[in-house]
Amino acid sequence: MSQQALFVWGGWEGHEPKQSVDLIAPLLRSAGLDVTVRDTLAALNDSESLRQYAVVIPCWTMGQLTDRQERSLVTAVRQGVGLAGWHGGMGDAFRASTDYQFMVGGQFVAHPGGIIDYRVEIVDSTHPITRGVNDFQIRSEQYYMHVDPSNHVLAVTEFSGEPCAWIVGCRMPVVWTRPFGEGRVFYCSIGHGAEDLRIGEVREIVRRGILWAAGASPDAGGGGVGTAEVAS
Repeated sequence: MSQQALFVWGGWEGHEPKQSVDLIAPLLRSAGLDVTVRDTLAALNDSESLRQYAVVIPCWTMGQLTDRQERSLVTAVRQGVGLAGWHGGMGDAFRASTDYQFMVGGQFVAHPGGIIDYRVEIVDSTHPITRGVNDFQIRSEQYYMHVDPSNHVLAVTEFSGEPCAWIVGCRMPVVWTRPFGEGRVFYCSIGHGAEDLRIGEVREIVRRGILWAAGASPDAGGGGVGTAEVAS
């Protein structure tokens, strides 16, 4: 039986949640996952229903979970369902839900300078998510986040201090993993819109990260770490 993945998309349209899910979902199908896509938070209502999935991928910037939905998702991940996602769709989702933020391992608080050029440095080149991926440059939002010190950090970025001089030299996690009970959690702060996810390194990190969180082989589906874009 194939493993199942659940995308739940919605929230702030500026992050292009549907376009981003439409880009990533076929990569998971190519890797052998049975993908379900929902555009309602009602998909998170029941932890028992969520337990049929190997991984849940929220793509829902801001928004608000009900107490039931937060409890259901946290319980499912604690019991072994993977959680994976990118940028605001996971790291700036459900700002009032602190149990959700504890599970994710971080929360967006700022992107100084807006859309800027910055460098991403791979700091764990042995992990299956980042193995073979080189450091790379990107032009996008450089997320400043409040992060859990228990995260296993795979990639970082360094802030220049423009326009916020007091954070010059700060090395901020960009990609991390963490356990949460029996579940695996993966997060990548890049992915402001679908174009970010077309960048070869970003696409491959996200693809592998979701597969890793699902307990599948990150090498499944024959991805690559080049910079070629994904066809529309």
